[in-house]
Amino acid sequence: MKTLLDIENWSRKEHFHFFRQFEEPFFGATVEIDCTKAYATAKSLNTSFFIYYLHKTLVAVNTTESFRYRITDDQIYVCDQINASATIGREDGSFGFSLIEYNADFEIFTTNALTEIERIQNTTGLFTRTFTDDNVIHFSAIPWLDFTSLSHARSYTFPDSCPKISFGKMKIAENGKRTMPMSIHVHHGLVDGLHLGQFVDFFQDIMNQ
Repeated sequence: MKTLLDIENWSRKEHFHFFRQFEEPFFGATVEIDCTKAYATAKSLNTSFFIYYLHKTLVAVNTTESFRYRITDDQIYVCDQINASATIGREDGSFGFSLIEYNADFEIFTTNALTEIERIQNTTGLFTRTFTDDNVIHFSAIPWLDFTSLSHARSYTFPDSCPKISFGKMKIAENGKRTMPMSIHVHHGLVDGLHLGQFVDFFQDIMNQ
């Protein structure tokens, strides 16, 4: 479900019309996330750390209204729920695009995620399903690379307003602190630096819980 946003009475009306004309309306940032507590919690739950921080990412996305905005036919809609289209790797080195539905209940989310991951790993090709809705984030993990910046391959002619979130290699300091880079790219017609900063702060807070 999604609701039409009243652009005419929106405080960012001018910002939206300005940035949506850009050939590249996305901007991004890479930040370092402290994942010490989150990693320990995932291990104590005997669950996948990837699934754990994917769930935390979706909690933050669904809590942040501007990350639920999507553009369709020059209109902005507010989605009730955002899911994840995550890249899932296979043993042969290839990957496929998944659709992992968000659920606030972590146990239910984990069950659904494991089912979808197994499905991707037992198929071939990039697209193993159809994607009819844009209420997703594009999500990827690059655990082999400790990046400080990241860009994405994009088709400028394809109408896209979905946030793109990626995580890199986890590092362990001598004192045991664990960190990993997080890259976030968002449509500037929908999200400003203020909202991006608020999103990162909230995500770090729930990773620390």
